[in-house]
Amino acid sequence: MDLIIVAAAVAVGLVLGWALCRGGDQPAADGDAPARPSMVDHRQVLDMVQAAVVVVDAHGDETYRNDRARALRRTHSGVLIDEAVERHVGRALNGADTAEVIDFYGPPRQTVSVSCHRLPDGGVVAFIDDVTERRRIDTMRTDFVANISHELKTPVGAIAVLADALVDEDDPEVMARMVSRMVAEAERAARTIDDLLELSEIELSSPTDRVPLEPVDVLRAAADRLGQAAEQRSITIDIDAAVPDLVVVGDPRQLSSALGNLVDNAVKYSDDGARVRLRARTNDDWVELVVADDGVGIPERDLERIFERFYRVDKARSRGTGGTGLGLAIVRHVANNHGGDVLVHSTEGEGSTFVLRLPGAPRNPADTPDESVNDVLDPTLNPQQVDTR
Repeated sequence: MDLIIVAAAVAVGLVLGWALCRGGDQPAADGDAPARPSMVDHRQVLDMVQAAVVVVDAHGDETYRNDRARALRRTHSGVLIDEAVERHVGRALNGADTAEVIDFYGPPRQTVSVSCHRLPDGGVVAFIDDVTERRRIDTMRTDFVANISHELKTPVGAIAVLADALVDEDDPEVMARMVSRMVAEAERAARTIDDLLELSEIELSSPTDRVPLEPVDVLRAAADRLGQAAEQRSITIDIDAAVPDLVVVGDPRQLSSALGNLVDNAVKYSDDGARVRLRARTNDDWVELVVADDGVGIPERDLERIFERFYRVDKARSRGTGGTGLGLAIVRHVANNHGGDVLVHSTEGEGSTFVLRLPGAPRNPADTPDESVNDVLDPTLNPQQVDTR
């Protein structure tokens, strides 16, 4: 809100300057002081203000509208915003400055701040500021604090109880068991913090290090990353070696994180000795990275919610696998950041298929692998064990 106040103060100053200089564009008489700056200069400056600005006179007639305000007339929400401005202008003309934050549910969803201020000549200046992104970030921060408080309460509470019991314990076996549980709870808290920080970073930032990536290489990196966990349970990870006609242009770290989470889930929710299948394919101008398993599957009632943060289909099983409930939320945000989507088909008891759908680009035969990309896709970097169900 501080930015809104500053912007409003600047714009009010400009409008007041306009009001005080109304005669400024008249030519100066001989011997008089030089003419004051032309009104056009003030309008040009107001056109550069981030907020939309509307000025009305003391009779309520509109006398000026900057570029951003004029652009609102060409939008569906602009009609509703103009109605709100007209309402607030009426109140301001009666002597009271007014302000309101209005939510439009779209699509697309939009949050707009409308404020009106009286001018010395009895007119009113209205400021319309799109605060959708600001509201989104504020909501994310609030959710972050609430989520992390909730998710850390259980492991931290367990550590406190175990530590208290350990003080008066003399049996070495019991002490060792308690210490082992404390370590497990501490690791659970650390995983939650790491995943929350990663998710928040992905939500707040757009992919910046976009480079051409071979889809099969991304799948292989994810398979190598989870290779040890799969080997311990005799699970085979198969990769379709066919190279699609398109490449993916994206952020290697984000894509590695997304595919790593999908493969990790497929391994965790498959039976020992099962098979996980990875495939890269093209669909028109899209590249689809497919991760399929024959594991426990997802009930139909839960399919619409599995991409929510901290949502788990089977909470008891998640505790056993050490999951945080953030993996699929990370996958969804990576897909959104790349202009793509993530699709799922699952039948309870038969397995699940996840498709990370990303915009593709024609392969350039002259391109050579970038060493930095290979480093990012190195499965030994930042290994994770993330669970979402």
